[in-house]
Amino acid sequence: MSNKVPHSRDYIFTPVIRICHWLRALSIVLLVISGFYISWPFLVQYGGPDNLMQGWVRFGHLVAGFLLVAITIIRAYLYFFSKSDIERRSFRDVISPKKWIENLMAYGYMGNMHKSGVYGPLQYMTYFALTMVIVVMCVTGLILHAHVYHEGLGGAFMPIAEALIPMFGTLAFVRELHHFLTWVFVIFMVIHVYMAVFSGIRFKHNSVDSIVSGYDYHPMKHK
Repeated sequence: MSNKVPHSRDYIFTPVIRICHWLRALSIVLLVISGFYISWPFLVQYGGPDNLMQGWVRFGHLVAGFLLVAITIIRAYLYFFSKSDIERRSFRDVISPKKWIENLMAYGYMGNMHKSGVYGPLQYMTYFALTMVIVVMCVTGLILHAHVYHEGLGGAFMPIAEALIPMFGTLAFVRELHHFLTWVFVIFMVIHVYMAVFSGIRFKHNSVDSIVSGYDYHPMKHK
């Protein structure tokens, strides 16, 4: 007698969402690496007219930073206005105490988890918190950019930067906060990869491959 359970193949992530995911992941990795190097240029001694290493690293940091800003705006638009509401539906579970209990028990191997959308409540709130961190990183990054590059986009953003600095206290604190939140990215990336693999094994679905192919599979209920 076969114990195999039939599964349905469901389309959950559109190409735009998948592209944004991997571009955001790439930009964050580049930002973390280049950011740490900018704060401590350990490859070559800093200074001198023939030393362009720091300049190239800063250029890469700026490109990755503006890419992250663009993706953050695009993903916010897609969340609210995309034809696919699978992400928006996930919010139903966030405001349901029953779903929270079910979610936490499922992670503890005490039952299964049934989602209204694509994310469970804990996963949804984790991603929301990360999004808030990304927003703060983008804002503090733009403030620092405006105070280094006084022309072009930096000069255009300077009036806004000057207005935002009092919200953080001082420009020095903006820099410290920007550096501190980098560690949130580092910690999140480790946990995110672990939980993606764990979730696929624990709940037996296409947790990792779905952000590549766009498809997930779920056990079909018997009628």
